[in-house]
Amino acid sequence: MVWGALVLPSKINGKMYGSKKATLSIVLILLSLFSFSQSQPTGAVEGLIKDAEGQPLAGITVRLEKAKKQTTTDTRGKFSWSGLPAGEDIILAEGMNIQPIRQVITIVAGSTLELVLQTTEKSSELKEVIVSAGRTIESIDEVPSAVSIINRKELEKTIGISTNLGMILGNKVTGLAPDNELSSNFGQTLRGRVMLIMVDGIPQSTPLRNGGMDLRALDPSVIERVEVVKGATAIYGNGAAGGLINYITRKPASGKLFNSQTSLGLTGSLVKLPNSLGGRISQLFYGSKGKLDYTISGAYEQTGELKDADGDVLPPVYGLGETDTYNAFVKLGYQIKPAHRVQFSYNFFKSLQTTNYITENGNYANGIKTSAKLGEGSGVPQGVRGNHNASLQFIGNTGLLNTTYNVDLYYQSVDNVFFYSETFVDGGVSRILSKKKGLRFVFNTPIAPKSLDANLTYGLDIQNDITSQPLVDGRIWVPEMDMMNLAPFVQAKATLLKGLVLKGGVRLEKVSIGVDDYATLPVKNRETGEVTPSKNVEGGELSYNAYTFNAGLRYNLSPYFSPFISFSQGFSVADIGLALRAARADKISQINTAAVIINNYEAGFVSKWKTLRFEANAYISTSELGASSVYRNGEFVVQRTPERIYGFELAAHAKLHPRWNAGLAYSYVEGKTDINDNGKYDDPEDSYLGGQRIAAPKMNAELDFDIIPGKFGAMLQYVGVMKRDRFEKNSAGTYNPYQGPVKPYNIFNLRMNYELNSTTSLVAGVENLLNENYYTARSQYGVFNDSFTKGKGASFRLTLNIKW
Repeated sequence: MVWGALVLPSKINGKMYGSKKATLSIVLILLSLFSFSQSQPTGAVEGLIKDAEGQPLAGITVRLEKAKKQTTTDTRGKFSWSGLPAGEDIILAEGMNIQPIRQVITIVAGSTLELVLQTTEKSSELKEVIVSAGRTIESIDEVPSAVSIINRKELEKTIGISTNLGMILGNKVTGLAPDNELSSNFGQTLRGRVMLIMVDGIPQSTPLRNGGMDLRALDPSVIERVEVVKGATAIYGNGAAGGLINYITRKPASGKLFNSQTSLGLTGSLVKLPNSLGGRISQLFYGSKGKLDYTISGAYEQTGELKDADGDVLPPVYGLGETDTYNAFVKLGYQIKPAHRVQFSYNFFKSLQTTNYITENGNYANGIKTSAKLGEGSGVPQGVRGNHNASLQFIGNTGLLNTTYNVDLYYQSVDNVFFYSETFVDGGVSRILSKKKGLRFVFNTPIAPKSLDANLTYGLDIQNDITSQPLVDGRIWVPEMDMMNLAPFVQAKATLLKGLVLKGGVRLEKVSIGVDDYATLPVKNRETGEVTPSKNVEGGELSYNAYTFNAGLRYNLSPYFSPFISFSQGFSVADIGLALRAARADKISQINTAAVIINNYEAGFVSKWKTLRFEANAYISTSELGASSVYRNGEFVVQRTPERIYGFELAAHAKLHPRWNAGLAYSYVEGKTDINDNGKYDDPEDSYLGGQRIAAPKMNAELDFDIIPGKFGAMLQYVGVMKRDRFEKNSAGTYNPYQGPVKPYNIFNLRMNYELNSTTSLVAGVENLLNENYYTARSQYGVFNDSFTKGKGASFRLTLNIKW
């Protein structure tokens, strides 16, 4: 579900949480629902629902008619009840376009009845479910907003071309800016605003000091599916101004004790092979036995020199060439009782570049590309030194009012290292350090009789986020910011009449950010070379109170026309770190650190006809304050003027033939800022938002076909970046940073797979099949001489997959 925010006036140096008694009452109420029923169970049911191919089905509604119990299958297709009266009952499973399953069962006192129910439909014929939209499992056809899901099969096909998540998502998700082809995703916005990146709901983004290195948070081999909620949302708290991207990690998909998947890969340039070869190995083990299930994975990839269409080595700044990437993942689950499960997961990701090249500046004005030359660079290897994600999760049914619960304790820490910069006096390398600890309670309670499908989702999020940006030599560029966030929420959903889905909710954000006294770091102006001296700044506490609201309506009138309309608001504490490091005030209370509130208005529809699915949506996103990082007079500053962004997205998918599937999508977004703050956006002084916020129009297409069914297949992928030219040249005859025009370019990718036998397959992928010679969109709009970089030339990836 889409969440939003209506923020009360910010309180600087004020108290954070109001009455302690009120807070304690909220916690006690939620914890009381978490307690298990005191009645002694007489019998239990534990079940699994599978499709015709044996794959588990999530989001299926399951009822016991006599006991008047109702639940929904989890992401593993499982459901359970305890404390059931002995005797005969009737179990009914329905939803998601499956034929209802109705079966008579006998519950025996003191024992657990194990059931396996199987539908006659295949997964490809069923609706997909999403967790990220409403903090509970629901069909995408019940969500009154635009969402995208990339499932495991789609991921596996795209991984055969590239393991770069920026490219995978940029080529699949409408509304998301095209891939930068870098380790940094700065400028790869969602609907013109920054998005919140998560792994199993654990935030990866660092909104207090947005470094733009959160999209590559893990290896794609451990992702089960990607869920994208578009438009401002506060469902997971701070930072989702443009929406959120949630990586859902792998789960065991087999009832066997031991399963194995091994992948071996070779990569390289098709333009100039020498020194471009790289390799990859990944190993996955998974299985289940009785109450225990597990998934264990490891992956390592090393890239060689990456080359452009001319065969020249791409420059190293934010580059992905000569990079070593490691990923380790484990997920352990245990079914304590039929209605209670505990799950532990951990993921470690590391990606560092070690190169023999240094950057040789180009010249944007004269059309000379930035290149690489042999040399010993200053500083330390750039990239992700380490990203740790750990979670302990309890899932089940409280036994009270048929309420399900999900309690999640998590920890996340990341160390992102940037490139060497002469911005600092005597040079230096900065790094963003962030540690998050959180506890989340989520409950779901049916609130209506069987004739009316309605429920409440409610809970409490507690998070502590400590973020800073020092230099690797110990100098402090951005002081430590210690944020405490307490957020109770409630969300209601009801299906009225037939197919009319109404959703709405509220979330209270209480945020406190503590900053100690600090001194700004002397820095050099990139244009004039002038040094801005250090300044002592008095710290303090920044406090925010935010009520977050949303409402949406979806009418599944018929397969031919299912319209939706929604309003939501997003809450985002602006890039405070950027403001702190550039402070010229004596106290942080004198710096404009007010939260950004985004109003998102959206309408759209879905149409289905035979094998065709067509989606269309349009939106307007406004905020009274901006949060753009703009380059002004040689320095990066935060621009706080009002903003209005608007756009639309179109997507179609069809089965053209039993062996042919095709997809086509188009995204358009535009935005302006009200410089004179008079409520109008068409005054001469008002301006379009720069390329780091607003992407050029984008078209995606895909053709997937089985040449020899079950044996040999191929997929052709296309992404076209179109023209955007909104700014005039400056007095020097060139463009200001982030205002350069984007010229169109077209990229084709190819994947072919051949099944050698039932356990072994060979995949061949080609990126930039036609060797398009182009400058990336980020290089074009950025206009910086040190990053006027061409895109990657034609390259190959060969992968051998072995399954046991």
